[in-house]
Amino acid sequence: MTDNRKRSWVVGITGASGSIYGVRLIQVLLSMDMDVHLVISNAGWRVLKEELGWQGTHREDLLQQHFGAYAGSYTYHAIGDIGAGIASGSYLVEGMIIMPCSMGTLSSVAHGASDNLMARAADVMLKEGRPLLLVPRETPLHAIHLENMLTLSRLGVKIIPAMPAFYFHPQTLEDLVDFLVGKVLDSVGIQHELFARWGDHDVQA
Repeated sequence: MTDNRKRSWVVGITGASGSIYGVRLIQVLLSMDMDVHLVISNAGWRVLKEELGWQGTHREDLLQQHFGAYAGSYTYHAIGDIGAGIASGSYLVEGMIIMPCSMGTLSSVAHGASDNLMARAADVMLKEGRPLLLVPRETPLHAIHLENMLTLSRLGVKIIPAMPAFYFHPQTLEDLVDFLVGKVLDSVGIQHELFARWGDHDVQA
């Protein structure tokens, strides 16, 4: 039986600093004609406003402004909508990426506290054996943070901290953002050309 579904990903944006990473990830996925199921925590909305200047009272209008012009489609799910399709394992998606991921959300996922749609969707990825990738953005890290990351890593969750690289000689902030988004895409097997790789002819040691 042929699977004719368009590739769909769940993307979460939490209240950790670095919302620009999640926004860019969504834009790249949509530009590849994929479907995105988007979940943004209440704190995530605040960070979008404070870091990226997302002003306005109508969230759907803001999302359309930033994501509406791409080939793919997106569906926004409110954080409290525990009855959304992505809260069920029978709803088929490729996997889930939380970028950036706050330590609070990371802890909820590590301990199975499915008290909102973000944590529940992540729990579904774990129970169904689908890819789950978290991009934590916090420093310094204390022992509880590290223990929670270790717990998730042992369950097969990929942890990609928001750490920039400089070997490819980034010239702009956008270069650094694209590098991290590219590393995330690498980890879930999505081809891209967002940064020059080590060993490429245009990367000098």
